[in-house]
Amino acid sequence: MEKNKVAANCKVLIIGGSAGSLHALMDILPNLPAIRSFALVIVLHRKHSHDVTLEELLKIKSKTPLKFIEDKMPFEPGFLYVVPSNYHLLFEKNGTLALDSSEKVNYSRPSIDVSFEAAAEIYSSNVIGILLSGSNADGTAGLQAIQKSGGTVVVQNPTSADMPFMPNNAIQNMIPDYILTTEEILKFILLING
Repeated sequence: MEKNKVAANCKVLIIGGSAGSLHALMDILPNLPAIRSFALVIVLHRKHSHDVTLEELLKIKSKTPLKFIEDKMPFEPGFLYVVPSNYHLLFEKNGTLALDSSEKVNYSRPSIDVSFEAAAEIYSSNVIGILLSGSNADGTAGLQAIQKSGGTVVVQNPTSADMPFMPNNAIQNMIPDYILTTEEILKFILLING
């Protein structure tokens, strides 16, 4: 794996996952030094509630400072953003984040596809999308949008996923730039983090 031009110009690293993906994140986040040159966004399927246990857990486990997402807040490098329950995350041309409560996509809100597609639209080749473990088809269309816009696409190797359906679906419907185990995803992020 070489540090390529796309990775060097990364502005947004967006990770999506569903069932089994928290396990993968716990293998990755605690082992990453603080990220400075790009923003790290995590979109996980979660039950509708006002519970912020996930945010608190990731805040403790990550060396990158976590910002709780609020509608129309500035989107800045060097921070970890976790999409809140019951909202889709959108990226705005003016450099802010927007929370959207429109219909569920792939039975999910937040939807990985919605956030991946929004990131691709605004950040094009400066986006890296990573799809982790999960048990539905969410994420595939979003990865296709990232790839079409010139961004880089990574899919968790289904053999290392607790729930392989989601990464398998992506692999069957596109050719990812990388298919990596969680350990290899960690090395990949370390490489682009410099």
